[in-house]
Amino acid sequence: MTCLDCRRLPLVWALACCASFVACRAEQDSDTERQAAAKRASKKRTPTPVPGRVAKKTSYDNPGGMWMPSQLKDHTDQLRRLGLSYDPKQLTDPTASPLGAIVSLGGCSASFVSKQGLLVTNHHCAQGALQYNSTPEQNLLQDGFLAKTQQDEKSVGPTGRVYVTAAFTEVTEKVLAGLADIPDPKARSDEREKRRNALVAACEKNNIGRRCSVASYFEGAQFFQIEQLELRDIRLVYAPDAGIGIFGGEVDNWQWPRHTGDFAFYRAYVGEGGKPADFSTANKPYAPPRHLKIAKRKLGEDDFVMVAGYPAHTSRLKTAGEVAAATTWYYPRAITRYEQMLAVLEKATQNDDALKIKANAILRGLNNALTNNRGMLDGLAKGGLAHEREKEESKLRDWIASDATRNREYGDVLHQIARLNADKRKGRERDAALSELARGSRLVRWAVMLHDMAEERAKADADRKGRYQQRNWARTKQGILAAAKRYDQRLDRALFKLALERAAKLPVEDQPAPLKSMFGSSSIEQAAIDAALDKLYATTELESAEHVSQLFDTATTRGLQSERDPFLRLGRVFKAALDAQEDREDQFSGEMSLLRPRYIAALKKFKNGALAPDANGTLRITYGTVRGYRPAIDKPRYRPFTVLSEMVAKHTDKEPFDAPDAVLAAIETRRFGPYIDPNLGEVPINFLADLDTTGGNSGSAAVDRDGNLVGLLFDGNYESMASDWVFMPNITRSILVDFRYVMWIADAVDGAQHLLKEMGVSPAFKPQKELSQLKAGSTKAG
Repeated sequence: MTCLDCRRLPLVWALACCASFVACRAEQDSDTERQAAAKRASKKRTPTPVPGRVAKKTSYDNPGGMWMPSQLKDHTDQLRRLGLSYDPKQLTDPTASPLGAIVSLGGCSASFVSKQGLLVTNHHCAQGALQYNSTPEQNLLQDGFLAKTQQDEKSVGPTGRVYVTAAFTEVTEKVLAGLADIPDPKARSDEREKRRNALVAACEKNNIGRRCSVASYFEGAQFFQIEQLELRDIRLVYAPDAGIGIFGGEVDNWQWPRHTGDFAFYRAYVGEGGKPADFSTANKPYAPPRHLKIAKRKLGEDDFVMVAGYPAHTSRLKTAGEVAAATTWYYPRAITRYEQMLAVLEKATQNDDALKIKANAILRGLNNALTNNRGMLDGLAKGGLAHEREKEESKLRDWIASDATRNREYGDVLHQIARLNADKRKGRERDAALSELARGSRLVRWAVMLHDMAEERAKADADRKGRYQQRNWARTKQGILAAAKRYDQRLDRALFKLALERAAKLPVEDQPAPLKSMFGSSSIEQAAIDAALDKLYATTELESAEHVSQLFDTATTRGLQSERDPFLRLGRVFKAALDAQEDREDQFSGEMSLLRPRYIAALKKFKNGALAPDANGTLRITYGTVRGYRPAIDKPRYRPFTVLSEMVAKHTDKEPFDAPDAVLAAIETRRFGPYIDPNLGEVPINFLADLDTTGGNSGSAAVDRDGNLVGLLFDGNYESMASDWVFMPNITRSILVDFRYVMWIADAVDGAQHLLKEMGVSPAFKPQKELSQLKAGSTKAG
């Protein structure tokens, strides 16, 4: 999915797509006294980095790489040297153990951990499910949730999905054969997408219950058809109190040491005959062919770990010019925008608990994107990574020029890519503002979608744009209903108003067509914006999900042209502008389709070794070791584990360092059981590993040398955020929840012994009181 595709998506999805889909919260803004005070307090609470044990000398220096399963055959020797206890060939098969247990949630990763469809992922990946089931009176976002029986498990909502990868098939020749002979770039791009759609249709026709896609790798040089079982009845089983799941909040975000229990459990259900089905009380738990076992081996420093998941997006194969554009324009612009959006939403939701619940997903998505963009900019600009990319590309140019054959094959490719990018940059302010406006309001997005659907319905299904083919109709309507539950006019209007204000400040030549249609070409005053919004929201019927769904099923282009609804009328203007933008993007993509593969071919030969494709939301494997790091040359080395006593030292009785009473009581009474690490002398909470991960990897299972579950990936360190562009082995670290902490919380604190038994773990403690009673009755500790 490209950022062009994202412009018509809901805001949170678009943020994830176009801002590397990183699952974290925002760094605090030091300009305000509140945030400055929080950071000062955090420094007092957070233990000084301790040297810990001297790390054992390891022969492995992780070069990075988010590898496709098929590429792991080239890593056999290295995996064996690192101690892998099973045949590395298993890792080339996405259906074998352990990869067969790894699934996608459509934005996060997860894994099956029982024969009855039990899944484990991150707490922050379950925020949508918690929000969907929350009310001001029963706020699961804050208090957590535990189903004592399967009958108590709650639907995560109609859009909940679990995708189980069943097959990878290379289809490069079927997609690319003869495309270079098509002279018109747009026609070339259209033909390529037509072929991909045809492959998807044929795949799904022969595989009922499967979701197929054709994914691009290596900048369009290679294509794979991917088949996935799409499970549609997903239920919330267990998520701990926010004082566990997001302990440390924004102050600790992207920081180490961390003490966060970022975990949650789902269960997948199926209908009659074990087939995927929508939610029904008659459905039964899905029986996965593979599930992970919980590790019995104690995890220690320098131990091998491997993460498998669905990383969303990286940019390591971009040119130096593209890195420079991101550094000087994209990230600074995005940071300003996200800061403004957060300020608007915080003002709109103050003193309104119900509105805060509705805004939760948007706020978290914005905070994710803001922190991500700040870290990227710091690494690329202040960290000098952009300059390093320039030097690396200069070497590539010299290497190409030094050989006549290479010069004939690749000599002009970097120049041609730079030329196309320069032409595209001329309209980037206009295009960016149009995308902001188009997804600034849910009602605008729905209006555009209805006009698109009416136009596409008149075509044969094979000729429709992929997102409007019949295979997607039911899912789109489910999305409408789910989004309506989060809709509030106050939020929608506030964000749309900000997008209008930002676009109005652009030079007239950069203002997108919808803005000119609404206000003309004269300067746009605040009063005019308010008046336009009053008129739009006063009489629209698009706030009704039922009305939108009905129009989705029945509307025709002619019928919509006679509609008087103000948002539908505005939607026509937006559709025309977005269609023109899409045509320009197709033209650009068609031209790049002949250049990018040549660039990648040169890069592979230049590097003379294995090259991992950029992340694209498909199944990937990364491996490394449990390892601390030194954040700066003049700083002490961090050890790779945190423990309970450090969390107690941070506890202040106030958010974000407000550990639940039940946790503190369990610590005070030393209910530790077998979860103590013999080397640490305490229950571990989080650990570091030199893994290559990014957004979308959230919730990914970390397995040990035996393929057994030892942790869940949930974050990374701030120093390495720009590793989406350049992997930095000395400081790039992933932050994971130690699964011993997950088991300790479930066993000693929350009374989830039945889930431990289901995972094959023998609980150390007998069930206690109900969680709510335990929280209310426990004494404070620490």
